[in-house]
Amino acid sequence: MSSPSSDYLAGSSQARLLGLRLYIVLIAVFALCLTISFAIILLCIWMNRRSRLLRSRHPSGVIPLESKEIVEVRKVEGEKDVEKGEVRLRSLMKQAEVEEVVEFGCGKGKKSSGGSDKASSSGSRSGDVADFQGNIGWGRWYALKELEVATGGFSEENIIGEGGYGIVYRGVLEDGSVVAVKNLLNNKGQAEKEFKVEVEAIGKVRHKNLVGLLGYCAEGAQRMLVYEYVDNGNLEQWLHGDVGSTSPLTWEIRMKIAVGTAKGLAYLHEGLEPKVVHRDVKSSNILLDRKWNPKVSDFGLAKLLGSEATYVTTRVMGTFGYVSPEYASTGMLNEGSDVYSYGVLLMELITGRSPVDYARPAGEMNLVEWFKGMVANRRAEDIVDPLMKVPPPPRALKRVVLVCLRCIDLDAYKRPKMGQIIHMLEAGDFDFCRGQRMVREKDIPSVPEVER
Repeated sequence: MSSPSSDYLAGSSQARLLGLRLYIVLIAVFALCLTISFAIILLCIWMNRRSRLLRSRHPSGVIPLESKEIVEVRKVEGEKDVEKGEVRLRSLMKQAEVEEVVEFGCGKGKKSSGGSDKASSSGSRSGDVADFQGNIGWGRWYALKELEVATGGFSEENIIGEGGYGIVYRGVLEDGSVVAVKNLLNNKGQAEKEFKVEVEAIGKVRHKNLVGLLGYCAEGAQRMLVYEYVDNGNLEQWLHGDVGSTSPLTWEIRMKIAVGTAKGLAYLHEGLEPKVVHRDVKSSNILLDRKWNPKVSDFGLAKLLGSEATYVTTRVMGTFGYVSPEYASTGMLNEGSDVYSYGVLLMELITGRSPVDYARPAGEMNLVEWFKGMVANRRAEDIVDPLMKVPPPPRALKRVVLVCLRCIDLDAYKRPKMGQIIHMLEAGDFDFCRGQRMVREKDIPSVPEVER
């Protein structure tokens, strides 16, 4: 019979043995888990490499990271090798529309510059090159380095304009030609959007009253547009800047600007298919040359519309004071929105006042309301810009005032078309000058020698 002490020693020895076995089992389980995890990682790496290999060999079986339209194009019609950023423009043209819109009765041409998606996705390399050659008609490709040199490294001294979406620089190219380079600011993708819109809206448009788009630059995140250089500033500077005690903008010059601007907008509305609604008609977007010929510029907010089409936009775009009431309140957009803005611009030309001026008394802050009130009170002669040395003939003023009022009619369907506005203004000029010496273009003074 064993003693209690010997039983205790045997029990403790057995416990140590069991404890040792449990420790070994835990180590074995941990090692097994580690081995399985390592094997899974190796399997994932192998599958990932295999997937990449398959993607490179069979691109049609997976979704490509970039559009298949991006190809290397060399020596197209004798041009230099196309830069990667330039080629990428064709991919940009295929992307979704700038804004989500609900379309009512829209006809044609929403992707007029893009072509058939089906054809482009299945086209061969030669087809891509042929399509690209057609797109060269949009303008010349500029390298970023070339524009940096032309603008002096985008120096502040060469800045000729700034807006919410970009900075415009004066540039001189190697051949000595002067251009305006618009560097689009990439605010939440806005540069990409405006770049695409301007290409679609005026890429192939040529009209003496529309600023010419000469070419583009698309390298990396940079998006730039190269325009013809218009060397006499914009209408806003001449109307509201410091021009001295007498404005160089005589009544004849102002009417020349009004008619020229109307002709540019009429071409956008009535001479193109799909038609183009500018959406940002204002004095700062009317550029002037040395003979006071106007050119409508800045198509970053433009919208292409099919025949008899009206859009409801997701965002109302434009400049406060120029936006039509129905567009501001409902988002309904058509060419009547531009007509309203043009009416405000015409008021600006007559009065020399800004559309909204908080420095004026309460009843005069809003140009449209003040203008209508003055006309209703038969005080039309008091609305004329006091900086005009020679006031307009009463009959001429009355005719243009009536055109203004028709343009800003609250019923958009009662507003005249831009073509009708041209006829009203030009017919009015004929009537006004009857019995007087007709004013010819050579009689209109050019820009004065005095610096602005």
